[in-house]
Amino acid sequence: MTMMTRRTLMQTAAAAGLAGAIGGRAALAADKPLGITLVVPSPIGDVGWGHALAAGLDPIKAAYGDKVKVTVVENIPEGPDADRIMNKTVADGNTFLIAGSFGYQNGALQIARRNPKVTVLHASGFQVAPNFSPFAAKYFQGTYLLGMAAAALSKTGKLGSVSAFAIPELITSINAFTLGAQAVRPDIEVSVVWVNSWFDPAKEQEAAKALIAQKCDVIFSNAQDTPSVISACEEAGVYAFNLNSSMKSYAPKTYLGCVSTDWSPFFKASVDAHLSNTFKGANTFLGVADKVVEVVDWNPAIPADTMTKIKAAEKKIADGSLSPFTGPFTKADGSEGAASGKTLTDGEIVAMDWHVKGVTTPLPK
Repeated sequence: MTMMTRRTLMQTAAAAGLAGAIGGRAALAADKPLGITLVVPSPIGDVGWGHALAAGLDPIKAAYGDKVKVTVVENIPEGPDADRIMNKTVADGNTFLIAGSFGYQNGALQIARRNPKVTVLHASGFQVAPNFSPFAAKYFQGTYLLGMAAAALSKTGKLGSVSAFAIPELITSINAFTLGAQAVRPDIEVSVVWVNSWFDPAKEQEAAKALIAQKCDVIFSNAQDTPSVISACEEAGVYAFNLNSSMKSYAPKTYLGCVSTDWSPFFKASVDAHLSNTFKGANTFLGVADKVVEVVDWNPAIPADTMTKIKAAEKKIADGSLSPFTGPFTKADGSEGAASGKTLTDGEIVAMDWHVKGVTTPLPK
């Protein structure tokens, strides 16, 4: 697997043309490998969103060997840079593109429309085309369970979340975290700090410290690609958890757990479909039942009776008999979120732009 940053990619392109760096137009020939490119907005590192996406490609390389060439281009900000790099990737013969950030959506969709033989997977979006599939994880299934654990361990009744951007995927994660906590302790409150960045270690650490100062004693690191929040919580003796990949090594004492994601089943199925010319764009929303979402690294301090309830809920989520978004519950503004017995549809969940009652921080306008 080839790893590139924006700087090295631009230098290589300037010196010898991007074709030499990531496969070239010859990749379209039958005797050349399938060029797969993943573009992500932050450094890959050893944890976080980008790391989980890149790890999801490893089984493809193992399955296909030299029949595929996988390139990961990291630390590419959303905007013109990303558009140029994704376009150049496709122009130079790579026909399978994974656009690994919500803000890449418009540019990636235009690429798919102009290049019908190219398959594009787009993270966290909502647009669909015949060769363009948005994909997202049902993180809320895992954050609901961790909310139950957080409520059992909290002494103050105040929980917090350092969150990247106010997009539905992260809003649903916070709401389910809150509902899971309220299932154990109805008076729980959740405060949120939006950092408006996928990768800003200093700002993330500052936000965590601000929540701790507000007496929040369990913190949810919601889509950070750095362990800054987790490390700050360990130092303060506050429980914390995160999404995508384990950060336990950064908080051996106070790590509550991880809502991990394994994208390899989805990536492998998509590559298979691309190679057999059967790929069809669809809005893909994957969770516990798909073996994409799993909570790992449960903290042993969680009371045994709470873990029994959590495991029972986890089993029901897996078999479809429990959804975190089954009513009755109320929105933060006092209106009805869902009536008793009503379960929100996937469409309603992916469009969520409101908080549940108990989240005390208004959404940014």
